[in-house]
Amino acid sequence: MSENNIQNSLFLRAAFSKSTERPPVWMMRQAGRFMPEYWEIKNKYTFLEMCKTPEIAADVTMLPVNLLGIDAAILFSDILVTAEAMGGDLSFTQGVGPKFANPVRNQADVDKLLTEVDDKLQYVADAIKVIQQRLNGSVPLIGFAGAPFTVMSYLVEGGSSKDFKLTKLLIHNHPELAHQLLAKIAKVTVDYLNLQINAGVNALQLFDSWALALSWDDYKEFSHNYNTEIISKLNRKDIPIISFCKGSSVFAPLMAESNPDVISVDWNADLLDIKKKLPAGIAVQGNLDPHILYADKKVIKERIHRLFERMRGQDGFIFNLGHGIMPDIPFDHVKYAVELIKEFRY
Repeated sequence: MSENNIQNSLFLRAAFSKSTERPPVWMMRQAGRFMPEYWEIKNKYTFLEMCKTPEIAADVTMLPVNLLGIDAAILFSDILVTAEAMGGDLSFTQGVGPKFANPVRNQADVDKLLTEVDDKLQYVADAIKVIQQRLNGSVPLIGFAGAPFTVMSYLVEGGSSKDFKLTKLLIHNHPELAHQLLAKIAKVTVDYLNLQINAGVNALQLFDSWALALSWDDYKEFSHNYNTEIISKLNRKDIPIISFCKGSSVFAPLMAESNPDVISVDWNADLLDIKKKLPAGIAVQGNLDPHILYADKKVIKERIHRLFERMRGQDGFIFNLGHGIMPDIPFDHVKYAVELIKEFRY
């Protein structure tokens, strides 16, 4: 597929709110732990080794393209590589998740963080080039980054959190320090996403995974304003940007003000209702509850078709899950869902 044909792909047409004969499909965490083939690779390397070795990152990125026939590939990486490049001592432990050995808690910690880190993230650009050679124009490649609030929460908490207590204490008791930290992360994120564009991605997604932890006012001040800044500084000609957060069913009106091309919607909302409230020209992505993929195939079929009938006649709709695939969802259920979607016609 030539560059011209990539622009004519189902995914990019839908992302730019053009008409498509069916909804394109890709799924968050589509190259992950629900695939035996993923584990064949994962059992040989650490997670960070997989991210930092372009050939391995390409191998994993290609799994859902080759095994599921998905309409878009997404770069195999992690939202925390920016935080590591800035100076975070990052490790991943099976069953525990990401940990920062040097959490950011005070002015001295913030001051230590670097903001000129493109050289430390060159491995991502290298991976993109290998992946695009492998894809050979078959489907578009999506790059991504973590949004500043979400990345900050990991740095401050020192890892995952259920209540984000330390992060909220920082933004409420020391808002100036929180803004210094967020501004540093935002600067790195702009550079990082533009690095991905220069390396050859066809689309981008900004993951604000933990935005739902915030109240409306705090979301606006500590998340939305930085996401808006990032989107405004991207070299995004012909490169659609998808804005995702858990909580998009609540925050979608604000998210639209950041001028993304697509808003990815969680499963708590009626997708058509959200779409109708958005400005013309903003597409929606989503929003099947990933737990549906555990269910019997007849349920999977009924729920996907229910969503498609709800969205019938709407330009700018990309099928996805409201969040990522869980690791123990049966692979054949995911494959069945993709095949159903690819057979569908409006």
